[in-house]
Amino acid sequence: MRMLGIDYGTKKIGLALSDERGRFASPYSVIATNQKTLKTVVAICHQEEITKIVIGKSLNYEGTPNAVQAEAEKFAKTLGEATGLPIAFELEVLTTKEAERDIGRDELTDARAAALILKSYIDRQQNDGNK
Repeated sequence: MRMLGIDYGTKKIGLALSDERGRFASPYSVIATNQKTLKTVVAICHQEEITKIVIGKSLNYEGTPNAVQAEAEKFAKTLGEATGLPIAFELEVLTTKEAERDIGRDELTDARAAALILKSYIDRQQNDGNK
């Protein structure tokens, strides 16, 4: 079960991949948000044999969806239709800031944020399965 993690942004999208067993998450790449984004992500899903997509759920400090989340949900719907893959949302809180903490901001910051989102989802699924 190989999963793709997505940190959706209006300018850039961070991507992360799990290992084949769906236990670990690693940064993969950062792509621009533009008219080619959907085609690029669909191609990655096919190339990497993705079986599930996890997208960060972005909320404001009051706990309600922010403007980025509305765009992420539109993208998720279109991506789900294009790939036929199941899509899950995982709550993200300051993942980009956490990704910047040790190394600072660089070209893979958003991919590291996507890996944090994906790892959170993986851990939550494993913990729910152990109950």
